[in-house]
Amino acid sequence: MNLKDLSALFRPSLDSISLTEKFRSAIAAMFSVLLLGEALHFLSNGGHPLILFASTAAASVLLYALPHSPMSQPWPLLVGNLLSAVVGCLCSVFIPDPVIAAACAVGLSIFLMHLTHSLHPPGAATAMLMVLNAEQIQHHGWMWAGGAVLANAVLSLLLAIIINNLIHFGRYPVHRYHLLPTQAGVHADELAAEDIEWALGKMEGVIDVGKEDLLMIYRLAIEHARR
Repeated sequence: MNLKDLSALFRPSLDSISLTEKFRSAIAAMFSVLLLGEALHFLSNGGHPLILFASTAAASVLLYALPHSPMSQPWPLLVGNLLSAVVGCLCSVFIPDPVIAAACAVGLSIFLMHLTHSLHPPGAATAMLMVLNAEQIQHHGWMWAGGAVLANAVLSLLLAIIINNLIHFGRYPVHRYHLLPTQAGVHADELAAEDIEWALGKMEGVIDVGKEDLLMIYRLAIEHARR
């Protein structure tokens, strides 16, 4: 790999997202975290407060900046967080060393999220949180921990549905797209990077895949169909 190729790895990829859309996602995430924190405070019960998890901030990036991503949908959000919380709690109980326990919790949660089709990056953060805050969690009880994780996930989902659909009607959760018939006279070989970039710009949001990957997927599919 020469110096030019190496420097290309550190250049940011250009997107077709408008400044307005970027501002909307930031404001939406800000209000979501604010409302979530207030709701958790309202629902807290005496000496067992429902805390706002740091992993919720990571989830807000997915929910408002990448709402079309498969990892942002309701199933990964709920199942990924709950499953990872259980893994983190078990690792903190059975593995004395907190560093080893945290590492095992992250790795095992990713594996189980893959198996259950609920891959959600903030879930790994939730798993680590259960390990690193095991002393506080044991003080309040495991049921409290489960309730706090569930409250964070469910309220985040409800807020994402409300806020995203106020910004863009029908934007979240994502429904399956139906393929449109190809226009007559347009051949598959005529598809270019500019066409993909134009289509991405029409999506009104960040799609969690680059146009180069989309082109490669499309061309591989065409090649396979021809064979």
